[in-house]
Amino acid sequence: MTLQQLRYAIEIANSGSMNEAAKRLFVSQPSLSNAIKELENELGITIFERTNRGISISAEGVEFLGYARQIIEQTEFMENRYTGKKRSPVYFSVSTQHYAFVVDAFAHLIKERKLAEYNFSLRETQTFDIIEDVRTLRSELGILYINESNYKVMNKLFSDGNLKFTPLFNTNPHVYVRAAHPLAAKETIVLEDILPFPYITFEQGDNNSLHFSEEMLSFTQIEKNIKVTDRATLTNLLLGSDSYTIGTGIMASDLNGDGMVTIPFESNEVFTVGWIAHKDRRPSEIMSAYIDLLNDLVASSYFDMNQFLL
Repeated sequence: MTLQQLRYAIEIANSGSMNEAAKRLFVSQPSLSNAIKELENELGITIFERTNRGISISAEGVEFLGYARQIIEQTEFMENRYTGKKRSPVYFSVSTQHYAFVVDAFAHLIKERKLAEYNFSLRETQTFDIIEDVRTLRSELGILYINESNYKVMNKLFSDGNLKFTPLFNTNPHVYVRAAHPLAAKETIVLEDILPFPYITFEQGDNNSLHFSEEMLSFTQIEKNIKVTDRATLTNLLLGSDSYTIGTGIMASDLNGDGMVTIPFESNEVFTVGWIAHKDRRPSEIMSAYIDLLNDLVASSYFDMNQFLL
């Protein structure tokens, strides 16, 4: 087993493709494939499972890559410390539900770290894919919410994937509408208020169950529904119509633009937004810095953090 083989395996996991990894490493695909096969044969494990649709990381591979990343990080630290050799680019990836404060923290990370070279990834995606991304090490961090309705299913997925959920804040549901919306002047909103208006929700693909719903409330009485896949479309629809959506209530984002308001929805339900990561994987320096920025943004929003739904 060589450091080069470890770097090869990490790059394949980062890119999610043998072809793409070979391009980034400036090696031929057959050479890269042979190096990984030799590594797997030596260790007696399967790191990557090959299918007609490409590659995926096996359960053994997830554990192996966790150790491999630690070895490479420490090796590069020693090389930089004692030889002055330039370190390789910093990699960091986050998968998240559609939260503006997550993007804010990411933007602050880029501004504050001032790295000479890096490869960052921020994926706003479906709830099930967030868990899969972190489980398979495609992302170091996943950001989502749990509540009384989904926590049993979510905690089972966390446990099966060897993931740990760490709370960021508690919140009650809020209604998002444009400033000129007929409901915008209300101090609180009840179900009867929103029934006449279209409800915008995020598409969850094949895992379209209430357990994976990104919106904090699901209503059976709603007759007008709009499904979207990205936050830009949702924002444009909210600003251009009398539609609404349900979320955390956070509006502290320079990226949201003007013209939107949030109103508390009368509900006793509590939602805990937090982050997931591998239990056995030591957080990288960049991941720790990003979590600190998330906590700072949450603290500045004056949320009650005394109790969490676990």
